[in-house]
Amino acid sequence: MLEQPHFGRQLRKLRLERGLSQAAVVGEGMSTGYLSRLESGERRPTGRTVSYLAQQLGVDVAALTEPRAGGCLSRALAAATSAPPGTDSATALLQAVRDDEHDDPVGRWQALWLLGRIRGGQGDFERERGHLRELIELSELIAAPDLRVRSHVQYARCLVALGKARAAEPVAVTALAVARAEGLPTADVMAAQTVLIAVETGLGRLEAAERHVRELESELLPTAAPQPAAEALWTASVVADRRGDHRTARSRLEAALALLRGGDDLILWTRLRTAATAAALQMSPPCVAAAERWLGEADVVLELIGTPIQLQEVRALRAHLAFHQGRLDEARTLCGALPPDGELRLPHGDRVRLAVLEGRLMIMEGRVDQGVAALRRLGQQATDAHNLDLATHVWRSLATALADVHAPGVGGGVR
Repeated sequence: MLEQPHFGRQLRKLRLERGLSQAAVVGEGMSTGYLSRLESGERRPTGRTVSYLAQQLGVDVAALTEPRAGGCLSRALAAATSAPPGTDSATALLQAVRDDEHDDPVGRWQALWLLGRIRGGQGDFERERGHLRELIELSELIAAPDLRVRSHVQYARCLVALGKARAAEPVAVTALAVARAEGLPTADVMAAQTVLIAVETGLGRLEAAERHVRELESELLPTAAPQPAAEALWTASVVADRRGDHRTARSRLEAALALLRGGDDLILWTRLRTAATAAALQMSPPCVAAAERWLGEADVVLELIGTPIQLQEVRALRAHLAFHQGRLDEARTLCGALPPDGELRLPHGDRVRLAVLEGRLMIMEGRVDQGVAALRRLGQQATDAHNLDLATHVWRSLATALADVHAPGVGGGVR
């Protein structure tokens, strides 16, 4: 018989490192209830059990029974949170998480939360997703409703960034239900409701999204702090635009931007301006003058302190803006200066919209068949993924591009 709780901690750590559920590990030779008791330290394993689980995990028995030398998680966490800007704090923290004996679940949660934020800030959404999966499991173990809600909200945002709006919906629904049931602060309820609105909009469920916007405006916005209120209004503006209420969309954007000054939170101040620029350019018709003003305000700050992903976002927005202003050569140059799709660190929706812009430019410069094929492929992919808002954007862009090409006197027409 082997000693607990070391065995259970090692077992759970190895399982999570491999992204396996308890059901996947037990197979047909064990119940998930028994595995759960082993991981929690309630049951001590037999030698036969250890051998079976080692085989299921694809490791040596020693990986489950011998302690792994490693650094102190709390020290690595302190170093990461106090590191100067530009420091690679993720590598040492990730190693400390891997070597952690699970003595402090709350400290581990904090470390994984920080790692997730670092990966998300780098545009590495797949690795962020892995950290967030364990965060959700840990929040259940800790039994802290606020941590549970925040884990779910961030996981839903990550899934949206990966283009998986359909998978994000139940995650966002859970976050909002728990936040309300547990009577959490307004900021937590708003964060959950805001991400659900964004998911519903992406899925084309505009009536449901608008209902949640009305609830948010009547129940939460009047007492909300400026930061969550600004993010909620920006999200609500997208809903109004997709429903054809462009005046309300513009009004909500203006209200969001007015809530924050640069001295309050410079990072959020610039983020809201780039988000407002993107929203303005996606409106029908695009609000080009407002987009140019907001992007110019953000540009000044981001050229000095912007991260690589923020700079990619700004350059992509400049390309969209140049296109809508009729500066097609500049739009082509800006698109060409960005990294290829496999190296872009933008969220899925922004990458698709950039690809749509490139497809429209192909059509306008005479490569009609190539541009049409690219847009049709993008539209079908978005439709198949149930990202209906994105699919609508692609198909509408294709129709507009073809109409422009066939218009008399534009590009000589197409025969």
